Formats: sequence, C-alpha cells, structure tokens
Amino acid sequence: MPSTTPNRTPAREPIPIDARAADHLRYIRETMERAAEFTAVPGWGGVAMGITALAAALLASRQSTPRGWVAVWLAEAFVAVAIAAPAAATKARRANSSLFSGPGRKFVLSFAPPIVVGAFLTVALFQAGAFAFLPGVWMLLYGTAIVTGGAFSVRAVPIMGLCLMGLGAAALFAQAHWGNVFMAGGFGVVQISFGVWIALRHGG
Repeated sequence: MPSTTPNRTPAREPIPIDARAADHLRYIRETMERAAEFTAVPGWGGVAMGITALAAALLASRQSTPRGWVAVWLAEAFVAVAIAAPAAATKARRANSSLFSGPGRKFVLSFAPPIVVGAFLTVALFQAGAFAFLPGVWMLLYGTAIVTGGAFSVRAVPIMGLCLMGLGAAALFAQAHWGNVFMAGGFGVVQISFGVWIALRHGG
C-alpha cells in the first residue's frame, strides 16, 4: 500500500545573522561612497598653485623666444603637480578618506583624460610652431578636466573649471600677445580666488 506521507524537503541551513549584517554594511558603505563628494580638492594648495602661476607668467613674459616661453610654462605645470598632489593627499588623510577610492577614484579618472589630450596637443602644436594656440588649448582642456572631475566634488570646483574654459575660449581667438595675460588670469587669478573659497568653505 503506497504511503500517503507527504515528501519533505530537507530544511535549509539558516544563514548566520553576522553574514547578513556584513553584506548589508558592505552595501551601505558602497552606496555611500558612490553618493559622496570628493572633498580633497586642495584650497590652499590651489592658492599656492595660483601664486606660482603668476610668477611663471612674469618670467614667461621676459622670454625672448616662444620656446623659452613654453619651457617656463611647462616647468610651472610640473611645479603645480608637485604642489597639488601632496596637498590633496594631506586633505584626504585629514578627512579619513583616500584619493583612489570611491569619489576620489572617480575624480581622478574623469580628470585625467583631458590632461592626457592636452599633453598630446602640446607636442603637436609645438612641433608645428603654433605657439599662439597653446594658452587657449591649455586652459580649455584644464578647465574641462576640472569640470568633469568636479562633477564628483563640491560645486565650486566645476564652476572654476567653467571660468577657465571661458578664458581659454577667449584666448584661442585673441591676438597672440595676449596669451600670457590670459594664462596669468586663468592659472593665477582664477586659481587663487577659488582656492581661497574652497579653503574657507570646505576645510582647507
């Protein structure tokens, strides 16, 4: 006689509550990282970069050849990186965050492509002897990098990028002898102004 006892499925092992909690905490942490702003943009570092840019503009204006002018501004670019990188790392460390995780990684990945494009265009324009286009190209691409990276940062950062892009566009169509003035205004005055704003409003 066939059995009428219903088939029983084997009972599932209960999921340990600590495993669930760990998954939930991981999800919450990743969600917060995606939504967070990158606040390690260095304000006082930006001021220092602006001051060195003004000094570079003065030195570049005294060069007798376009190649000397380019050399001064390329040296200033390396000085700016040497200022910005440790300043951003210090600010991130004070905020218990990292430059290369969460919003910091997004900032860097968005900031880098326009800078790489600028490097290639600099070589091409230099080889072609088209020095007059360099101020506009530099400020347009640096401004673009700040706008794209600044999408993950505080509002002042992309606004600064837009200001640099505006000056770059003007420099691109201005007479060549105004290029150094635009560079001083963009990399100097704009950088200092927004650097002070960021420093005072967003922790240094």
